Amino acid sequence: MSVSHPRDPLHGITLETIIKELVEQYGWVEMGRRVPIRCFLHDPSVKSSLTFLRKTPWARERVEGCYIAYKGM
Repeated sequence: MSVSHPRDPLHGITLETIIKELVEQYGWVEMGRRVPIRCFLHDPSVKSSLTFLRKTPWARERVEGCYIAYKGM
């Protein structure tokens, strides 16, 4: 059982987990519609998404926002 951090709802959740859960829920096409970035639109994979999102703070924030909305945090 994980204990949530009082100020960070994503504390302890890896970026890989976030991507995998969102893709399972929405699929790559919907992820590309919600966050229109190349790693979701052209030959998407978890690996390419991780690489891009780790280097691009604005895109990571959008993906994390989608995850927070999906989980209702």
